[in-house]
Amino acid sequence: MRHKIIFTGLTVLLLAFFARITPVFSHCDSMDGPVIKAAQKALETGNVNLVLIWVQPEAEAEIRKVFEHTLAVRKLSAKAKDLADSYFFETLVRIHRAGEGAAYTGLKPAGLDLGPAIQAADKAVESGSAQVLLRLLTETVHNGLHEHFSHVLETKNFDINDVNAGREFVKGYVSFVHYVEAIFNVATGAV
Repeated sequence: MRHKIIFTGLTVLLLAFFARITPVFSHCDSMDGPVIKAAQKALETGNVNLVLIWVQPEAEAEIRKVFEHTLAVRKLSAKAKDLADSYFFETLVRIHRAGEGAAYTGLKPAGLDLGPAIQAADKAVESGSAQVLLRLLTETVHNGLHEHFSHVLETKNFDINDVNAGREFVKGYVSFVHYVEAIFNVATGAV
């Protein structure tokens, strides 16, 4: 059981590491992501604090200013409301992404397929249970480790006179070691 807990922890850390270097998995810039949901709720209630949590403290004044302008312009007409809301959403997401050190590439439509990890992470937060998420992450890392390790074992007893077979072993070995190293580095905070 202890090994399973450690392995699960490593899994979570590894996937968090890859999420940091792979911005394609981000969903904070989608129209059904958590930042826009918070922005919609803030505009409905008039409470800017609902979005301030998504930006760095140094950006708070700018968000407050844009929020107040958005609330004022929304009252003019339906078209003005749509335009003001869009401007607020784009400004908020742009500043949020900058706070993460990520580029802003525009708002994405709702309903994008972000893969099972983000969906499971959101469901875990929503439900208060990480069991499904832990199972997904554990299986994912287990399968990846097994695949890399199996390839190394299958290719390690190559004929010394078969350079291509030796290169296949080295390729698999390097991939395996890098996979293990990435897990270890994330787990120990070396990354």
